[in-house]
Amino acid sequence: MSAPSGAPKGAVTRLVQAVSLVTVFGLLYGAARFSPPLREHLGEIAAIGFLLLSGTLLSELLETVGLPHLSGYLLAGVLAGPHVLHLVDHHTVERLSPVNTLALALIAIAGGAELRVATLKSVARSVAWALLLQCAIGLVVMALAFMAVSRWVPFARDLPIAPLIGVALLWGTLAVSRSPSACLGILSQTRAKGPLATYSLAFIMASDVVVVVLMAVVMTFARPLIAPDGSISFAAFQVVGHEILGSVATGTTLGLALAAYLRLVGKHLLVVLLALGLGLTEFMRYVHIDPLLSFLTAGFVVQNLSAQGEKLLHAVEQVGGIVFVVFFATAGAHLDIPLLQKLWPIALALCMARAVTTWGTARLSSRVAGDDPVVRRWGWSGLISQAGLTLGLTVVIARSFPELGEGFRSLVIAAVAINELVGPVLFKLALDRTGESNPEAIVPRPSLSPAAIEGQAPD
Repeated sequence: MSAPSGAPKGAVTRLVQAVSLVTVFGLLYGAARFSPPLREHLGEIAAIGFLLLSGTLLSELLETVGLPHLSGYLLAGVLAGPHVLHLVDHHTVERLSPVNTLALALIAIAGGAELRVATLKSVARSVAWALLLQCAIGLVVMALAFMAVSRWVPFARDLPIAPLIGVALLWGTLAVSRSPSACLGILSQTRAKGPLATYSLAFIMASDVVVVVLMAVVMTFARPLIAPDGSISFAAFQVVGHEILGSVATGTTLGLALAAYLRLVGKHLLVVLLALGLGLTEFMRYVHIDPLLSFLTAGFVVQNLSAQGEKLLHAVEQVGGIVFVVFFATAGAHLDIPLLQKLWPIALALCMARAVTTWGTARLSSRVAGDDPVVRRWGWSGLISQAGLTLGLTVVIARSFPELGEGFRSLVIAAVAINELVGPVLFKLALDRTGESNPEAIVPRPSLSPAAIEGQAPD
């Protein structure tokens, strides 16, 4: 997602980067202040260029204190966004949504292509136990945590017990969702190989599918609790089943077609990936097919049913080097700082409860599965981040339960903001501490193979 670090950069290089960063922000801030219409007419191309440059420079500077590049991208977006320096306004941020669509498609394709069948078999027991315990224990504990703090939550303090239980179950389900984008971003920067990287990638990708199904189940049973006239409708399970099967079938077909193209043509991959990420995503949404699951399946098919997996990963790496910087910088600009200031005590309490639950459940599942000591100690670190999937599920909840109002969505956004800022830092720290990071690598990180698991990193 970012260029490899390569050789350590000296003080002169860092000074030039710092001066360049201040100059970029200063020029745009001065121009916007003395010519207010400039900010309103800042086009998408100019905004992309500014976020790309500032995000890259800030990530390089934060690298000196051990923070991941993602933190730099996010912070650049926060500073430039509509709530701090006002260099990029709300309207411009919204117009950059196609970049987010493309980035999510590339993230899903790369995630699928990073998973080999042999790798999945090697961690199947670990992932199965982790999914079972994280979903079951995490959902129940976080539902109870939400009920415990509900007296301080504006939209929940006056709810009767039945609707409160329904809302708590929805919150608990959101709490067990993870962030594939953050995981892949850190793995790409660190070029990590080893038990922790393999386990985190396999679990988070599998977790996406499980959480989508789990949310459909919970929403079905929460409906009669929250809505007085609601009733349990098992038709929702049929809809979810059709969506999952359709997504897998579409992804399989797309993967076979993409593998054939890579083998027979293999040119203009940038155009192909842009067409898939932008055009095909909208079509999938129109026909009620999940794009994330479809692209994930397509990448998996290319990697495991053809010899074109490395070529696909290399192409995504080249395109994503720019797209992912803008994606995370835009995510930073989207963070509602005033809202976070208002809700941060409650959101922070829920985030801490989630982190502790994730840590404890990860230790328990690793012990039951007999995991490598590295996974047993650090397996929780990649599971803290939350981003697109959580917010997407929140939109579905808001549409299905309008009676919850904006309060529920606002609290979710505040909690995701905290997890989005803290999670990548913890995961990179874990990879560095276990010795799995390999930032000096100058080639695209290959798919994690079983050989990566055999070499045990220091605990």
